Amino acid sequence: MPTLIAPFSPPPGRCEAMRMLLADQDQSWKEEVVAMQSWLQGPLKASCLYGQLPKFQDGDLTLYQSNAILRHLGRTLGLYGKDQREAALVDMVNDGVEDLRCKYVSLIYTNYEAGKEDYVKALPQHLKPFETLLSQNKGGQAFIVGDQISFADYNLLDLLRIHQVLAPSCLDSFPLLSAYVARLNSRPKLKAFLASPEHVNRPINGNGKQ
Repeated sequence: MPTLIAPFSPPPGRCEAMRMLLADQDQSWKEEVVAMQSWLQGPLKASCLYGQLPKFQDGDLTLYQSNAILRHLGRTLGLYGKDQREAALVDMVNDGVEDLRCKYVSLIYTNYEAGKEDYVKALPQHLKPFETLLSQNKGGQAFIVGDQISFADYNLLDLLRIHQVLAPSCLDSFPLLSAYVARLNSRPKLKAFLASPEHVNRPINGNGKQ
């Protein structure tokens, strides 16, 4: 059983897409959550390759970097597109998710009070590419790439969900993205996970901060 070592619960953070993927794919995993004080004072930080979490252990394989972990799960669970063309598009989507996530993290942790209004105002231009990609794939009625879910779908879903907390109306002008979030949220195993104590007990603060 793989182990996910995650930082500073309760905020979901970068591990949430992994959790959603594993739960939706009916995979079992062990999770160890490291408290801030233990992280700062203990030996774990020094032992981590890049001095940060998450850390993913699967047998004799140890991985760091959240997107590397997601890609590994994508390859091992068949969530990386049906061919090399789709795999390339999945990588492109995931890089786009990372770009917006970095902007979000910068806002939340460095400039929230002063920067939120401008961030929300600029948000549509950052969401539009994902709406466009959906429109180009079966009229937006499938996944972000192809007709099978990929690891990028879970990462995108997590990104959209946290932005719905930050700006609840952010998807109102993006009908395909709005329907996409509702459709993925309703997948039975994922829906059960999102309603579980493991998820509910990791709230995002009401002000949009994680």
